This record gives sequence, C-alpha cells and structure tokens, in this order.
Amino acid sequence: MTFVYFLAIHLFYLALLAVSPFNRKARLWIKGRHDWRTRLREWNKEHLPVIWFHAASLGEFEQGRPLMEEIKKLNHYKILLTFFSPSGFEVRKNYAGADLILYLPLDTPYNARRFIRFVKPSLTIFIKYEFWYYYLRELHRNQSPVYLISALFRPGQVYFRNFGIWFRKKLGYVDFFFLQDDGSARLLEKAGINSTMVCGDTRFDRVHSIVTAALPVDTAERFSAGKFCIVAGSTWPKDEEMLVTYINEDKDGIKWIIAPHEINEAGLLRLTSELNRQSVRFSQAVAENLQQADILIIDSIGLLSSLYRYGQLAYIGGGFGKGIHNILEAAAYGIPVIFGPNHTRFREAVELLHAGGAFTFGSHDGLSDVIGKLRNDKTMYHLASTIAAAYVKQNTGATRMILDHLLNTSVLQKVPPVNE
Repeated sequence: MTFVYFLAIHLFYLALLAVSPFNRKARLWIKGRHDWRTRLREWNKEHLPVIWFHAASLGEFEQGRPLMEEIKKLNHYKILLTFFSPSGFEVRKNYAGADLILYLPLDTPYNARRFIRFVKPSLTIFIKYEFWYYYLRELHRNQSPVYLISALFRPGQVYFRNFGIWFRKKLGYVDFFFLQDDGSARLLEKAGINSTMVCGDTRFDRVHSIVTAALPVDTAERFSAGKFCIVAGSTWPKDEEMLVTYINEDKDGIKWIIAPHEINEAGLLRLTSELNRQSVRFSQAVAENLQQADILIIDSIGLLSSLYRYGQLAYIGGGFGKGIHNILEAAAYGIPVIFGPNHTRFREAVELLHAGGAFTFGSHDGLSDVIGKLRNDKTMYHLASTIAAAYVKQNTGATRMILDHLLNTSVLQKVPPVNE
C-alpha cells in the first residue's frame, strides 16, 4: 500500500505538470514549491524553537489561526505556516502572524526528510484532516510531536473500514487529537486511539474575534442603509442561477450584496448580464451608482467576513456543489443563514438547522418561500437571529482548552521575552 501511495503522489504531480500551462492553480501549485529549500535555509538564524502549522487551504487556516496567534504571544517560538492549496497560500502569503509561509513540498520520502531536517519542529500542528504519510512518518522517526486540532471524523471514512489498516497507521503517527465532537472520540477509541480531547471547533473562536474586531466597510454601509439587505457569500454559478431568478422576479426592493467564491472577469460579466436590475461592482462604486443600484457585486477578496454585518439574512454558497462554505461568519453577527441541500457533512449546519437559526432549500420556489417567511414573520426572524448568535457564542472556547493542555503538559512553555 505504501508503494501504491508513492506511485499515486508522483502521478498526481505529473498530472499537475501536464495541465499547468492551461490551469492557473496548477501553475501556482508547481511554481510556489520551487524555492522551499532556499527559503528554509535562510530563516530562523536565531535558532529559536519552531512550531509548524499546516493547513490544507484557507478554511483550515482560519481554524488554526486563533491558536497560532495565542502561541505567538508566548514570545519564544518561530511560527512556520504551510499550505497545500494555492487558494490558501495566495490569500495568506503575507500573514503577519507567521514568521515564514510556504507551500508544503510534495509528500515524498526525500522531501519529508529534507524538510524536517531543515525545520526541526518542536511541535507540529496539522489542522482538521491533513494526513501526509511521509511527513508523519518522518516526524515520528524524529520523535517530534504531532497534534491535530479541530479534527472531525465520520464512520464512513477509510480509516474505520475493514480494509483501512494502512490508513489507520497514519493516524497512529499523531500524538494527540483535539476533536470537535464525541462521535469522533468514539471512532478513534474503536480504532485503538485514546490520546484525545473533545474541545470543539476553533472556528467559533475565530468568527467571534472577527465580529469583535471587524472594521466597517463604508461602501457596503452606504449601499445597505435603511434597506432590507441579503448578503450572499461564496456563491458558485449554480447559486447565482437561483439568486438571479429570485432577484429578477422580486417586487419588494430587497438589496443584495453578492460575493462570488471565485472572482474572475468572465464570471462577473456573466452575473451582471443575467441580472435585469441595476448592479454595481464594489471596485467601481461611487455615491451616484450606489444610490441607483440594487445589487452590489464584490470583486475584491478579504471582505466577506466583514460584509455580513450589513445583511438581515445571509445566503451561503456551495450548497448545490460539493458543500456549503462557512456559515459561522454570518451567524456570529446574529443573522439567519440559508443554504442549499448539500450541507449534511457540516456539523454546524445540521446543528443550526435543528436549532432554528438556519434554513435550507432545494429549488427556486424553496428559496422564495424561505426568504418570504423570514422577511414577513418578524417573530420567526428575531427568534432565528437570536438562535444564530447564541449558537456561535455557546461554542467558543476550544482555543483556550487546547492552549491550556499544551501548557499544562509542558508541550509548550511560556518563556518571557528576552528584554524583560
């Protein structure tokens, strides 16, 4: 099985090489890994102990960010942050909370040996579900502890199947699991893994801090002022098809802020051409066209988490594709969230639906029905808003539990700054 994995990794790399001339993400993936050895040789000249955080993409980075920033306050560690995906690295490559940010080199025996030899991590923290075999094996051989945070497991995953012995071996290289729920703990216990703690999802801490520290977005504030506004975040073409039909038929004058998941000129032109109501791009908004527009289309990245404050409802994209995007950023502002049918793999969506702070639909009529009820039934709307805000607040605290465990077990040490 190890040989099959080795072969699959190299075939994956060859496939990326083949498509890279025609695919921007593939080009970034390949090009971004060219100079990792040079960059590692030139950093950490102070020889401080290193904490290595690894995130698959942007969502996992946001889960790990609260813990990363708490560890940074200890004043004794260098933080190395790696990403697998360009969608994470390209957005956060200038993040000030890490001392060095890299793409994770391809998971091969050679790369893993060299990488670990350069970094010499005092602690490695993988976020949610990253299990790269050769890196885990090399860390284990070097007796360098590996922790997984905000981990979530499901019964159907390969680790817990009869043929999953080799995959369970990868789990065995992790020294400790900080889990989101009791079900994950039970699954690991059945697999013979008991080094676990159920402490919840660090994303709740992150979105709570975003709401607390969010800066105003003047353009969105002027656009939405005094109007019923719906913020549609991380939308895909199928989401936008649903929204365009509703918007074009709407007679109630609802304002919309639409933030597509992927910002490209072709997608923006398609969206604006399909709308029969006045729209304006965020980058082109001025007082005159904002006053006339019913739809504000966001063509800049990094704004979405601050934009939800200007909505009375939030539409979360992805529910007609592989799965919904982050609903917690919107719920933290105390607004109901709505999304499509592909949400069942997301614990927070299922829980918030059950509690009454979120709503789902599967058709144009379903979308119209949900929006109509929430807009016209004030009691229902205010109850859903209260439930959404309370749900986020009640689930904060995972970061503190993880940090306390690391400090209490001396995995981390709180060392004062040199100048104190």
